[in-house]
Amino acid sequence: MELLPEDCVAHILSFTSPIDVCRVSLISSIVKSMADSDNVWEKFLPHNYQGIVSRLVDPPLSCSSKKELLARLCKPQLIDDGNKMFSIEKTTGKICYSLSARQLSITFGNNPLHWSWRQVQGSRFAEVAELRTICYLETIGSINNEMLSPKTMYGAYLKVKNVECAYGLDLLPCIRSNCKRNGICNCEHKDEWLEIELGSFYTEKVQVQEVRMCLKEVNGVDFKGRLIVDGIELRPKTYRL
Repeated sequence: MELLPEDCVAHILSFTSPIDVCRVSLISSIVKSMADSDNVWEKFLPHNYQGIVSRLVDPPLSCSSKKELLARLCKPQLIDDGNKMFSIEKTTGKICYSLSARQLSITFGNNPLHWSWRQVQGSRFAEVAELRTICYLETIGSINNEMLSPKTMYGAYLKVKNVECAYGLDLLPCIRSNCKRNGICNCEHKDEWLEIELGSFYTEKVQVQEVRMCLKEVNGVDFKGRLIVDGIELRPKTYRL
């Protein structure tokens, strides 16, 4: 490898992953120099990374290399006025996104009789949606597949938690299954955030498609209340550490 031109090395390493490049760089000082080059690490950045950087709430003042920029983007970063969160999975280079509650379509979400908006400690965003009371529960998120890594299996996860005196939520199997007790409203872990897997999908690069994710319970007549919705996270289902 040391005898190959730098552009050939960059092309070869582009078929690996960031963690593989770090391992290869241990071979020798010459290989490390080639492995640390911008030609290599730019391959692991999203094709539109410049546009993503421009959307950061707290953009990096200076990054001396593409490797340093990637390291920065591997840490979750707020974008789009703080309503989304972007990161790159460091082991695979795959894109991860989180949509805040403000980015979701919540039925009656703007009606203060049913939902309120406030800050909550531990949330990734400035505001969360807190369910006051409702019998028609529907929360929908959407994203274009072009924003994600191509040819990747993704999982969509709704991040929620209940608050004191929550009621009616034990009737939702997807929430109840995340509880270690019988139902979310009496759960001794009520201060913890829970993840509800909404489903999975595979991204194709053939055409741009909108992916919709939904938590819905609209057939029951029982009222539900005191559920906090933080947002939806989309992340690759493989190589998750």
